[in-house]
Order: sequence, then structure tokens, then C-alpha cells
Amino acid sequence: MRDLFSLMAGYNAWANARLLDACEVLPAGGFTAERGGFFGSIAGTLNHLLVTDRIWTARLRGTPLPPYGLDSVLFTDLSELRAARVAEDAVLVDYVAGLTDEACAAQFRWTRKADGVEVVGPLWKTLAHLFNHQTHHRGQAHDLIGQAGVPTPSLDLPVYQREAGA
Repeated sequence: MRDLFSLMAGYNAWANARLLDACEVLPAGGFTAERGGFFGSIAGTLNHLLVTDRIWTARLRGTPLPPYGLDSVLFTDLSELRAARVAEDAVLVDYVAGLTDEACAAQFRWTRKADGVEVVGPLWKTLAHLFNHQTHHRGQAHDLIGQAGVPTPSLDLPVYQREAGA
């Protein structure tokens, strides 16, 4: 399991970087323009991914959850969002690198922020959700970038594996 999650953490960082690269060529105001996405804009969608990763890394580390909500827009400036995203991706890569297969199989407890319900299950299920969630919303951002008329990059896992030698 650890090898799978190491692959996914690396892929996650790579795919996030490719989307942010695509955002660099958006027209002025295109990053924050309302586009009818689930989180409104490209910025809103990519901020949601950052917010949720910060929440999950706090849970994984056993530290207090950040005070902001799932729809918070922390950064409207692309370069600031990129810096925060790179830092957060490094946290996830480092966290997963420190895991063992036994740790992935061990029970993990966390509390849902919305309703206070405690969830208990193997850590690997939480990690699977985290990376699946990223893929889901990256797909939304990818679509919004394409709707803005910007060529969208391939985010396919085999492309990452080929490029990274993974």
C-alpha cells in the first residue's frame, strides 16, 4: 500500500503543477472569473483542493484543523496559490514517504468537521479518499480551464509515470 500512496502523492504534486502551469496563460481575470463550476471559478476550485488537503494533513498529523471552510478562497493570486500548493504537496509526499504498509493497514480515527461524527477505519481508506478527491476536483478545474479557451494538459497517470520514471 505504501508504494501505491507514494506513487499517488508524486502524481498529485505533478498534476497540480500541470494545472497551475495551464492557468499561467489564462487571460487577465480568467483565474478568478465565475465559470459556473461547483466552486465557481478556477481559483475557487483549486483553493478547495488546497483547503481540503490542509484539513486532511492536519488530521493525519493529529494537529488542530484549520479554521476555514471547504469553500474558502485563500488565494486569488496565482503565484501565491502555487507557492502554497507546492508546500502542501511536499507535506503529503513527505507524510506518505514516512509510512509503512503496517501503518497503512492500522486503524485511523478522524472526526467529520460538518457534523462531529467520528470515522474509524484503516488509514489506507483515508488516503485513497484524499487522492481520489484531488483527482475529482482537478477534473473540474481541468474542464473550467478548457472552457476558458486554454489548452489543457494531460493528467493521465501513465504520462506521469513515464515522465517521472515511476
